Amino acid sequence: MRILSISSHNELKSLMQDINVDPYGVRIMLPKAQHYLLKINSLSSVSANILKQEMLSLGGDVALARQALTGKAKKTNCLVMGSLSQLGSLRLKLSRQPFGLGRLSHELLVTLNNYQKSTFQLEAGKHRISLGDRSCIMGIVNVTSDSFSGDGLLHLSLEGVVEYAMKLIKDGADIIDVGGESSRPGSRGVSSKEEASRVIPVIKKLSKKVKVPISIDTSKPEVAKMALDYGASIVNDISGLRNPKMAKIIASFKAAVVVMHMLKKPHSMQENPVYKSLIDDISGYLKSAVEKAEGSGINKNSIIIDPGICFGKTLAHNLEILKRLKEFKSLGKPILIGASRKSFIGKILDKGTDNRLFGSIASCVCARRNAANILRVHDVRETREALEITDNIQR
Repeated sequence: MRILSISSHNELKSLMQDINVDPYGVRIMLPKAQHYLLKINSLSSVSANILKQEMLSLGGDVALARQALTGKAKKTNCLVMGSLSQLGSLRLKLSRQPFGLGRLSHELLVTLNNYQKSTFQLEAGKHRISLGDRSCIMGIVNVTSDSFSGDGLLHLSLEGVVEYAMKLIKDGADIIDVGGESSRPGSRGVSSKEEASRVIPVIKKLSKKVKVPISIDTSKPEVAKMALDYGASIVNDISGLRNPKMAKIIASFKAAVVVMHMLKKPHSMQENPVYKSLIDDISGYLKSAVEKAEGSGINKNSIIIDPGICFGKTLAHNLEILKRLKEFKSLGKPILIGASRKSFIGKILDKGTDNRLFGSIASCVCARRNAANILRVHDVRETREALEITDNIQR
């Protein structure tokens, strides 16, 4: 006898088939064997108590505040515990209930569908990128002089920068991310004119030489527009579309976007970052950014989310994000993680930016195991090899 470690629907299905379970039995039992813990924030105590009673009747349960049970609190957060089968039955029951539980029924369906989604077809201009069984690597090309990791390429000629980018592709990069402004903690940024002078010549020349998608790492709409004009097809916006002009420009080019969570701005983001509830706060921010993107006309299949490792986060925050990364699957979008050479690795290992390769790879592997689809990295070849092993194990 042994306890099994099963992490996916497909693994469980395969196991049942291995012991020759009848196909009809597989369909019936799979939902019973998949268990979930769902958090619902700020539900009225009346609705929460109905929710609890309905779930108890199905063999599951709901944890809520003691004050909500006694009627002393008007609202409560809830933890719903049950199998996929029980949650499906709960959804049908809630659809017939008052007090806003019909709406909760719909949200439950959307959340479960989003969480179970494991493959995406990302649409970025003329490019179609399959995200799922194989890790997607975004190679970093920083055309700056003050990059936090010391990899700024501003000292190179245009030909040198393009050659560097092409080497990343040869090493296994699926996307090239070109940036011309440092976002390291404390940085004050550069003008649009200066940023454009750094990145546009690179994108213009690179787009004629390579077939992989090119991403422009910028939060300035005018720089994004020029980059898209000259062949970029993804905008990596660390500000999460705070500038309303950005979303409209991306939509007009039918480009893809990375919306990232950042607390404050680069020059102030690491000044005592505090959250009420880390994952809830980041998820809420990203959900609003996704809604803004779709509301501005950006294709729902062209949106990537990034919780923003080290952008207004402490060491503990970064580790918690990587550990609980799967929770962001509830938003139903591909997840990008940029942990390469970041300061949290240096703090743990006591290593400078030029000696964080192994820590960066370990972070990427953990992120991938916890549902990251795209890994933004400096050391492409080494990371690709590590992720090929990871992907094969998961498959």
